[in-house]
Formats: sequence, structure tokens, C-alpha cells
Amino acid sequence: MKTTLRILSIFLAVTAVCLMAGSPALAVTKVIKLHHLNKDDPFDNPTGAMATVFKSLVEAGTNGGIQVQTFPNGQLGKDAEVVQQVKSGVIQAGIHSVGGFASVYPMMGVIDIPFAFPNISATYAVFDGPFGQKLAADIEKKTGLHVVGFGDSGGFFHFTNSKRAIKSPEDMEGLKIRTMGLDTHKTIISSLGGQPAAIAWTEVYTALQTGVADGQMNPVPIIVFAKFDEVQKYLTLSGHLFAPYVWVFNPDFWNGLTDEEKRVIEYAAQSAIVAGRGLGRVIEASDRGLAVLMKEMQVNALTAEEKMKFREAAMPAVKKLIVDKFGAEGEEMMKAFLDAIEEASK
Repeated sequence: MKTTLRILSIFLAVTAVCLMAGSPALAVTKVIKLHHLNKDDPFDNPTGAMATVFKSLVEAGTNGGIQVQTFPNGQLGKDAEVVQQVKSGVIQAGIHSVGGFASVYPMMGVIDIPFAFPNISATYAVFDGPFGQKLAADIEKKTGLHVVGFGDSGGFFHFTNSKRAIKSPEDMEGLKIRTMGLDTHKTIISSLGGQPAAIAWTEVYTALQTGVADGQMNPVPIIVFAKFDEVQKYLTLSGHLFAPYVWVFNPDFWNGLTDEEKRVIEYAAQSAIVAGRGLGRVIEASDRGLAVLMKEMQVNALTAEEKMKFREAAMPAVKKLIVDKFGAEGEEMMKAFLDAIEEASK
């Protein structure tokens, strides 16, 4: 009995010393549950690459003090629903589409100015620079969510359809084009003479297959992995829109991290975003991108002159919508966005 009590006393004493010293052996591991929309494969899609790189760098950089659990393919629910899970702390982080994120921050629409970017590298400069910081600060102010960056959803959006080649706004006349349901996206389509159709992502392939929609708009990597070439005949390389992923953290979780943990997570997120961008460009250029689509579809790239006609038809309508919907605040954010693009284009 005395021996048992002595052993127990020694154990309690050692435990107390470890707790006071902050012993790693007794440290509580923190967990980041991370939502994203696509396969958990670093070689399949940009968010798969982002999630994989992030997990590796965070777990290594914190010596296992923070573990990352990924939830791919929207398995936690629709994107807009999962944003609410991040806000409430059910999960700690999410990489969201602009469509899903607009449910908590409607002013995401200010970045939907069509035909605004001259090239893909300008998108990096805009969202990594002062404008990205301004947008992130406004998101945090209005939603409470902490933004760690803006990822690449696969590059510029292009049009596909099953009816005809699109070389002018007149060719859009009457085409039913699927959109995310955002007012800005709908306005782009309607201003060009098309008919916008808001269809859930999980239903898009069937809608195109059955003719519920004639076409859709997405980046090349998404067109490929969604197998839209099986149900679409024409691809127009319009490059009319860039819709980044918005990567956010629950504010209570974020504020509970140490400065060192925040540093590791921010570094990991930025590295992951670069990896996702790189994979998007590689897929576009490989036999998993344009090369395979050109075998199955009729592909045409808009010339500078053709693109200007689309721009002149669509841009004023979207600008007006933004001002009407968001007022002076939206107009100011839109101006900052366009100024940033102009600066990045120099």
C-alpha cells in the first residue's frame, strides 16, 4: 500500500512539473478541419494541391502541434452552408468559391468586371497586393472571418456550348448559359444576349447533357475534370472572368493561435496558393488541359478586336449593377479593383 502511494505521489509530482513547464508530451494538439470543393489529390486540381501543401507545411512547421484534416469534394455540404460552419466554429477553415462566399459577403461581386484582366499574371499581382489586402480587411470587418489569401480556381473562365462557335456577342443570342447564380454573372450573360441559368454545380453535367442548359463558363482545368467535353461541342477561349477561391479561418480559432502558429499558417497558405496556381497552369498546358479538349471540341480563341466587342457590351452593364446594388461603397471598391489591374498591367 505504501509503495503504491509513493508511486502515485511521484507520478503526480512529475505531472505537475510537466504542466508548469509546458511539456510537449502533455501539450494538446490543435486541429484544423479544412473544407475544399475538389478531389484531395495534389496533381488533380488547384485546391487539391493547396490543401496537400498546406497540411504538410503546417504539420511540419509546428512539429505536429497543429494537425490538418482535409474534407474534399464538398463532403461537409454546399459551399454556402460550409461558410456558415466556419463562422460558427464547427470547422476551422475553408477554401470557398466566390459563389459560396457571396452568401456571407455579397460584395464579392465587385471583382466580377468582365474582360478586365489583360493576362493571368495580373490576377496574382492584384490579389496578392494592396487591393487583396483591402478586400481581405473589408471581408474581416463585415464577416469576422480571417482571410489568409485568394487562390486560383483554375484560371480564366471561358465559354462552352453545344450549339455554335462564339466569335461575337451576336453568337450568344438566345443561348442558355449556366452560372453560379450571382447577379454579376447573370448580368454578364444577359448583356451579351444570352439567357443565364442558375444551376447547382452537382447538376451541371446532366443539365448540359439533356439540354436544360446550352452552355456554361469555367476555367479549362474544371471543364476537363468535369468532362464537359462529352456534352459540349464548342469552346471559346474568352478569358472573360477570373473568380478566385477565398481562403478563410474561424476568427476565434485564429485569435487563439500563438504568433508563431499564425506565422507558420500564413506562410503555409501562401505557399499552397502558389502551388495551386502553378498546377492550374500546368494542367492547362498539358494533355489534361487544352490538348485533350482540342481533340474533342471545336476551339477558338477570341482576337483582341473580338474581345473588345464583348467588353464593350458587358462591362458597362456589370459596373452599373455594382453601383446600383452596393452604392458608393461598392463603387469605391470597384475603382480600387480596376486601378489595381491598371497598375499590374504596366
